[in-house]
Amino acid sequence: MSGQRVSVTRRTVLRGAVAAGALTSGALASGTIRATPAHAEPGRRVAVLGGGPAGLTAAHELAERGFDVTVYERRALGGKARSIPVPGSGRDGRPELPGEHGFRFFPGFYRHIPDTMRRIPFAGNSNGVWDNLVAAPEARFSRRDADDTLIPMGKAGGIWATPDDFRETVGSAIATTTKMPQNDALFFANRLLVFNSSCDARRYGQWDKISWKEYVGAGRRSNEFRMLLSRTLTTLLVAAKDDLASTRTIGNMGEQFLGNPLEVGNDGALDRLLNGSTNEAWITPWTDRLRELGVKFVSAEVRGLELSDRRISGARIVEASGAARTVEADYFVSAVPVEVARTLWTPEILGLRPELAGMNQLHVDWMSGIQFYLRSPSAIARGHAAYVDSPWSLTSISQNQFWNRTPLSGFGDGTVQDCLSVDISDWHTPGILYGKPAVECTHDEIAREVWAQLKAHLNDKHDLLEDQDLHSWFLDTGIAWDAATKRNTNADPLLINTAGSWALRPDSHSAELENLFLAGDYVRTGVDLATMEGASEAARTAVNKILDVSGSTAPHCKVYPLYRAVELEPFRQMDIARYAAGQPNLFDAPL
Repeated sequence: MSGQRVSVTRRTVLRGAVAAGALTSGALASGTIRATPAHAEPGRRVAVLGGGPAGLTAAHELAERGFDVTVYERRALGGKARSIPVPGSGRDGRPELPGEHGFRFFPGFYRHIPDTMRRIPFAGNSNGVWDNLVAAPEARFSRRDADDTLIPMGKAGGIWATPDDFRETVGSAIATTTKMPQNDALFFANRLLVFNSSCDARRYGQWDKISWKEYVGAGRRSNEFRMLLSRTLTTLLVAAKDDLASTRTIGNMGEQFLGNPLEVGNDGALDRLLNGSTNEAWITPWTDRLRELGVKFVSAEVRGLELSDRRISGARIVEASGAARTVEADYFVSAVPVEVARTLWTPEILGLRPELAGMNQLHVDWMSGIQFYLRSPSAIARGHAAYVDSPWSLTSISQNQFWNRTPLSGFGDGTVQDCLSVDISDWHTPGILYGKPAVECTHDEIAREVWAQLKAHLNDKHDLLEDQDLHSWFLDTGIAWDAATKRNTNADPLLINTAGSWALRPDSHSAELENLFLAGDYVRTGVDLATMEGASEAARTAVNKILDVSGSTAPHCKVYPLYRAVELEPFRQMDIARYAAGQPNLFDAPL
């Protein structure tokens, strides 16, 4: 393989985490404008534990409302959403090549993150960072030894008016774009109709408790149905296996993707990306704005929480220098990931909030990225690509076509013309080159294996990937090879909403533990997906609880509901009585 990996150290990763600068003011979601932070009143000190999208969102909303906020982050601001500079790759004054945990994806039904983006000033942009979002016009579903499918991402035409229209419209669209048998397409459309017309009680009481594979009856349908609408759909959305993922979670997302092309209850185009590297186009302007608002950042790892009389009295941290100390604050926002948060719950904390023990049963899996830097522009798709038959459930985006701010030739040694950023969603299935799952492959083997799976899909008719075009590659720094066990570890796993997991997830606050507020993507939210959008909603919910507890008169953060087709509301109302009576949904025919 002609590309090579640039060595990475923790010091060089941290070096590029945060940049400084000064920008202008933003506006609260309610329309109230504050150019500078108000002086924090006594009793308004907030310690935000974690500096990913949840922590930064909480800090942003609190600072705009006059709170004194300090964010404690152990690695790099932006968390899994940040860019990761490739150490040693810059030449002749150019910045280092941008790597990442995984490519950024901003569906049009995201509303919390875009709302925050509008309040992050960016030079030359009337709508702040939000103007750095650009639409992808198409998506590619690539098959090995079969025709690929290009699906347009533009606005849909008319809207359906009746359940029969829904089945016919959605079924025809699926059959046309996927070349799936018509009966399978209509069957799937009806399963979507069943979910979309289900009341909340049924969604939580029935659909959350069964897997997507069971719900869609994948075992009795065609291979194309199983591959596209059961397996690929779940790995694309949540990096989960279809026999584990909650039907309520997958159904919710399907409901949003159906409504988005109609431009109803959405923020923009169905598939959007940033017009530059994540730090340049979003994270650095965001942290600049937070500093302007008075937010302080401390590089430190949270090691524990101290409890006194139903309140968190302090957070034990270890700073980057190695110094250990206890942080005091009036309110504590836990914005660390679920696998970290559940290590902080002492028996005393669980005694006050016993429901937090359910977090130990929440499931995490791996979805991490690798970037291939190319010497020539790629022509794979004008948007995201899914490699349907790939053992490692690969998806990708060719980034340079969207980067009008700083093209990739402005990074590294100047010879890189494109970056094929790839997400690996299945780390446990053997590959085609070494016969091993990704978790058991060295980093070089992972790169070679992913490249081989991509070529198997893209070069079966035309050579879209050439070995001589490969400049270098970069694997997410959260993936670490352990030579002793011959396995990788992952510092940044992803929460998976498995069937029945809603009951195990906590609310953002409980009166029994007065000053602790939870803001991770594992918190119960309307979005209900382990994404930066879910993290943002959870953070806003936590901030609203702080406003209530503190007696603040500042306006609450805006929390946006998910889209639901108004045409089906009468059937959802009807389903309330049917579910209470133990009857199936009106459209729920036997599988």
